[in-house]
Amino acid sequence: MFPHRDLLAISALAPHEILFLLDEAEQWVKFNRLSQKHDDRLAGLTIINAFFENSTRTLVSFEIAGKRLGADVVNMHAGQSSIKKGETLIDTAMTLNAMHADAIVIRHGSSGAVQLIADKVDCPVLNAGDGQHEHPTQGLLDALTIRSAKGRIDGLSIVICGDVLHSRVARSNILCLTSLGARVRVCAPPALMPLGIEEMKVEAFHDFDKALDGVDVVMMLRLQNERMQGQFIPSPREYRHLYGLTEERLARTRPDTLVMHPGPMNRGIEIDSNVADLVDRSLITRQVEMGVAIRMACLDVLTRGVRQVEGWQ
Repeated sequence: MFPHRDLLAISALAPHEILFLLDEAEQWVKFNRLSQKHDDRLAGLTIINAFFENSTRTLVSFEIAGKRLGADVVNMHAGQSSIKKGETLIDTAMTLNAMHADAIVIRHGSSGAVQLIADKVDCPVLNAGDGQHEHPTQGLLDALTIRSAKGRIDGLSIVICGDVLHSRVARSNILCLTSLGARVRVCAPPALMPLGIEEMKVEAFHDFDKALDGVDVVMMLRLQNERMQGQFIPSPREYRHLYGLTEERLARTRPDTLVMHPGPMNRGIEIDSNVADLVDRSLITRQVEMGVAIRMACLDVLTRGVRQVEGWQ
C-alpha cells in the first residue's frame, strides 16, 4: 500500500516509493499502446484539474490519464475561476472540497499553494507544478523515460542545463534522479544557478561543454522569461552560443548520449530543431508518452483508498 494520501513533492518520497510508482506505470505504458485504451477502475469517481497557471501539455496529459481510467474529469481554468474576482485560495479549496471530488490535480504559480489546498480538502491532491517548488509527476515521468531507454537509472551520469534557478522541473528531477542513484550535474549561467545547489548532491558547472563530458543523458530546460525580472542573460543569441544544445555540441558527446526536454521548447535557443527531432537520440516525444502512463499510475494509486472505503476494487 502506498502510504501517502497526496503526491505533493518528490522530496516526500523514499526511493522504494518512487520505484513503486515507476513500476505501476509500466502496465499503463503497454496499455496506452493498445487500440482500445479504456479501463473502468475509476468509473464513478470525479477528478478536478484545477489549473491556476497556464498549461497545455500537463493539463491534457492529466485529462487523458483520468479519462482512460474511466473517471469523470472536470477542467477548471484560472481565467474562469473566482480567484480572478478576489476569492482567496482557502475559499477556493473549501469550494472544491464541498463538491466532493475524489481527487484534485492542482497547478499554481505560487510555491506552497498546493500544500495549502491539500491541507483543506478531504481527497487526494496531486501537484501539477507549484511556483518554483516542485513538479513531481514531471520528475517521475522523466525517470521512467530514462529507465525505459537505458534500462536503469542507478550509476548513470545526467546533466540538466538551462534555467535551473526558476525550474521546478529541475528541482523534482534532481531529487528523483539522485534518490535513485544517478550522478547529476547542473549547468547554467551564474545568474540562473541557485545558490547552494551543491547541497542537493549535484555537481555545478557554468561551462556546458565541460558538463557534457561523458554524460549518458542531456536534459535541457526552457528559459522561463515569465519568471524573470531583470537581465539574466545577455541575449538569446549569446545564450544559444554558450548553453544551447546544437548539433555540433551533441556531436562531441558519446554516440549513445540521449536528449530530453520537458517542453515547451524554445527551438533555436536552448535546443536546435535538428537535435530535438533526432529519431535515434531524442527522447522528447517519449517523455510525453510516459507522462500519461505516470499520471494514470498516480491517479490509480492515490484513489485506491477511496475505492476500498466505497467497497470498490
